[in-house]
Amino acid sequence: MAARQPQMTKQSRSSNSLVVPQAMAALDQMKYEVAQELGIQIPADGYMGYMTTREAGLIGGNITRRLIQMAEMQISGSSQFR
Repeated sequence: MAARQPQMTKQSRSSNSLVVPQAMAALDQMKYEVAQELGIQIPADGYMGYMTTREAGLIGGNITRRLIQMAEMQISGSSQFR
């Protein structure tokens, strides 16, 4: 029989954690910017449970693409993002 995992005390059950917790506000802002660019409406209360998997994937994929682009530009010494 497998050992039970301890219950998480956080509100979210996600196991994802930020390496730099101070980046949370910037990532949230990026999420709203990307959603707006894609024409996806994020509810004002922040609950995204009614969002389709496709919409969530589009937002996440575009955020990932943008973060990779920013990292590549930073590594190459360029200061221009986008």
